[in-house]
Amino acid sequence: MDAHTHDVPENIEPASIEPGSRAKMLKQATHDIHDGLDKDIMSRDPFGSIGNYIRFLEVQYRFHSVMDGIYRMPALAQLLPDLDGRRRLHLVARDLADLGAPLPQVKRDADEAGPGDDIPAAMGWLYVAEGSNLGAAFLLKAAAKLGLSESHGARHLAGHPEGRGLHWRTFTAALDAIALPPEDEARVIAHAKRAFALVRRYVGNAYA
Repeated sequence: MDAHTHDVPENIEPASIEPGSRAKMLKQATHDIHDGLDKDIMSRDPFGSIGNYIRFLEVQYRFHSVMDGIYRMPALAQLLPDLDGRRRLHLVARDLADLGAPLPQVKRDADEAGPGDDIPAAMGWLYVAEGSNLGAAFLLKAAAKLGLSESHGARHLAGHPEGRGLHWRTFTAALDAIALPPEDEARVIAHAKRAFALVRRYVGNAYA
């Protein structure tokens, strides 16, 4: 199954955004596309074999290749705690090396350009990447059935030493505290949807 990020509309009406925390707003606004992605990934049985898991790692590597520049944005580092320390591209690369798999070739097209230096857009992408780490405890348990662990083959699924929940709450508190005008709130949502759609496209390509 293939999803194209240019299918995600930019023109979300600010009036349609429900009040409350930005993280909760994003969860509500992206529920359907997030749920569709989760079901698509699990339908591929990514932990059914080492071969399937390597395809899952290829998806992660491609996504985090896009994310890596976002985690290094100086302007965002002033707004979000330990941003550089949240990077996971190097961990995915080590997981692939643990399994003797080569790094995928990354060729960027327009859909994979990421948000550039657009802070509201980058916030949407970061919501997706950080949320995936929060939910990775379940995936780590599944990886363990393949003989993988936080120190071999599943490094990128490891939780933060302070705990996944606290690490996520620290991030969302900072995300919620960033002041944006209504039109920029709409772009945060649109780009979170772009990020989910890009991952789904990677899943479709990896398991084709």
